[in-house]
Amino acid sequence: MNELLNQYMSQYPEKFIPMADVFRNIRRGDRIYIGTGCGAPQYLIKALIEYVESNPKAFADAEIMHVWTLGLAPYVNEKFTYNFRHNSFFISDNTRDPVNRGLADYTPIFLSHVPGLIHSKKIPINISLVQTSLPDKNGFVSLGISVDITKAAIENSTLTIAQLNSNMPRVHGDSFVHISKIDFMIPYDEPLLEYRPVVPDTIAEQIGKYVARIINDGDTIQIGYGSLPNAILKSLENKKDLGVHTELLTDSIIYLIKKGIVNNSKKNIKRGKTVAAFCMGTKETYAYLDDNPEIDFNPIDFTNNPMIIAGIKNMTAINSALQVDLTGQSTSESIGDTFYSGIGGHADFMRGAILAPGGKSILVLQSTAMYGAVSRIVPLLESGVGVTLNRGDIHYIVTEFGIAYIHGKNIRERAMDLIAIAHPKFKSFLIEEAKKLKLIYSDQTILPGERGLYPEHLETYRSLQDGTLVFMRPVKINDEPMIKDFFYSLSDKSLEFRFMSMRKDIPHDMRKVFTTIDYTREMIILAVVTENEHEIIAGMGQMYKNENTHTAEVAFAVSDQFQNRGIGSELMAYIILLGRKEGLHGFNAEVLLNNQSMVRVFEKYFPDMKKRVEDNLISCTMIFND
Repeated sequence: MNELLNQYMSQYPEKFIPMADVFRNIRRGDRIYIGTGCGAPQYLIKALIEYVESNPKAFADAEIMHVWTLGLAPYVNEKFTYNFRHNSFFISDNTRDPVNRGLADYTPIFLSHVPGLIHSKKIPINISLVQTSLPDKNGFVSLGISVDITKAAIENSTLTIAQLNSNMPRVHGDSFVHISKIDFMIPYDEPLLEYRPVVPDTIAEQIGKYVARIINDGDTIQIGYGSLPNAILKSLENKKDLGVHTELLTDSIIYLIKKGIVNNSKKNIKRGKTVAAFCMGTKETYAYLDDNPEIDFNPIDFTNNPMIIAGIKNMTAINSALQVDLTGQSTSESIGDTFYSGIGGHADFMRGAILAPGGKSILVLQSTAMYGAVSRIVPLLESGVGVTLNRGDIHYIVTEFGIAYIHGKNIRERAMDLIAIAHPKFKSFLIEEAKKLKLIYSDQTILPGERGLYPEHLETYRSLQDGTLVFMRPVKINDEPMIKDFFYSLSDKSLEFRFMSMRKDIPHDMRKVFTTIDYTREMIILAVVTENEHEIIAGMGQMYKNENTHTAEVAFAVSDQFQNRGIGSELMAYIILLGRKEGLHGFNAEVLLNNQSMVRVFEKYFPDMKKRVEDNLISCTMIFND
C-alpha cells in the first residue's frame, strides 16, 4: 500500500472505518450524489447495494443524483424502489427505460446551472459518493476525470465518502480537495470505467469532412461524444493551432493533442491549456492526463458558463441532435414524448459560441434514423418534443448531404437550405409538407430520383491569376436567393448579354428554372467566392444537352465586379471538361453581336470555332478535337 496513504490512515483513523459503519450514516430521504460517467465509484456503488440487500430497511426514499450514469446503476432496479429513487440531470442508456416508465426522474437543466443550485441549497446534497486519486504529500486528492458537478457536491455535502483509487489520474486545474474535507475514505483499486469510441461509419466520416470545412486554423472547439464527434475530430488532421474548451474530454481530442493539431496557442482564455470538466475515454487517455500541466479540469459552471464561452475568440461549438425541423429548431433530448438524453451542455455552448467574437455554432445529425426509415429533418418537431435549441441558436446544420447555413435567414430560405441537405428519398415529402405549411413558395418543385440528385463529385476549386479562390459547384435547389442577388447585381448591359433581351426583372418563376434542374440533361455551374465570410455568385455557366446531336447549348454570365479577372475562362474550361466527360461532340451558343468578350472566351478554347452572323446574333459552333 502507498506509504503516504498508510501515514494518513494513521493520522485520520476516524476516516478509515469499515464500509458498513460508513453507510450507517445515510438517513431516510437523503440526497446522494454519485460521481459522473467513467469517474463513478463502482466499488462504492456495489458496496452500497450490498449493504441495502443486507439491511433492506436501513433507509428509505434516498434520492440518487447523477449527471451521467455509466457502468453499474442497480439503484434503478424495481426491487430497490423502497430504498432509492433515481434523479438524473442527463439520461443515459441504462436509465432511459426507468425514466420513461416512471420509475426514475429526469431534471431538465443547463448543466452550467447545477453547481449554483447546489451551492444555494436549492438542490441540497446530503451524501457524496465520489472517486479520487490517492492523496499527495500535502494531503490533497484529485477528482480526476470527474470534476464537473462533483466539486460543488463535495463542498456542500453533509457527508463525503471517497473511494481512493490509484488508477485515478491526478489532473491539473480546479480538481483538488483536501482530505480534511472528506469524511470517510475507502482505499480500493479497480480499473476506471472506459468509454470506447464508436468506430465512425462512412456517413459519419462524410459529416466530419463537411464540418472540417467550417472549422478554421486557430479556432477553439467544443465537441460532444459518440461516432459523429469522433469522425469530426478525425477530419481535423490537416488543421493547425486548434484550441479546446469543452465539458467532455475524449480519446479523439487527446489524439489531436498528441499530433500537435491542438496546442491551444491561439486561445485568449487559458492559453496553452486544454480545458474540460470530465473525461470519458480509455486507460491510455487517463494515463496521458496524469500530472499533465497542459490539461486543465474545472467545475462545469466554469467550462459551460455561456459568458465565459462568449469571451473566447473564434469559439466553435459542435453538437449533435436527434431531430431538426424546417424552421431551424431542434431537439437533442427527446423523441416525441419519450425522454432520451437531456439538455446537458448543448445549449450552454451553442449560445455562448454565437456570442463569441468570430464564434460559430454547428449542429450535426445523420439525415435519417431507424436504418433509413425516417428523416431526422422534419417539417415541424413532433408533438411532445423538448426544444433544446430554438430558431436563433444555430449557425450551421450539417448532414452527410451537405452544409446548411441558416443564421440570419428567413423561414423560406432556411427551409429550402434544410431540404437541400435532407436524404434524397425524403426531399419530395419535405417539399410538399413545407408548401402545406406555407413555409416555401407554393409552386416549388423538386425532381425525384437521379435527375434531381445533387452531383457533389463535381465540386472543385480554382484559383484566379490574382489569387482569388473560386468554388466551382453545380447549382442547388436552395440557391434561388443567391441567384436573385447575382442577376440583380448585373448591369443592364450584362443582363442583356445573358438573356438577349432588354428585360430588367428576373422574377421567381424564372429563377426557379435555374435551381430545379435535371442534372442528367442540364448542368449549371456556379463560380462562388467568399467575401467577409459571405458567399456570393461571381459567375454562372450553363450547359443543356441536345440528345439528338449529342452536343450542348452553353451560356455564361459574369458579375460586373468580377469581369476581366478570368472567371469566364475558368467557367468555360470547366464546362468543357464536363462536356468531354459526358462524351459530347461539342457546344453551340448564341451571342449578341456586341458581346465580343464572350466571343473571345469561346475562341480562346476553340480557335477554329465556326461563326454565323444573322441580324444581331452570332451563332457559334464549337467542336471538340480528339
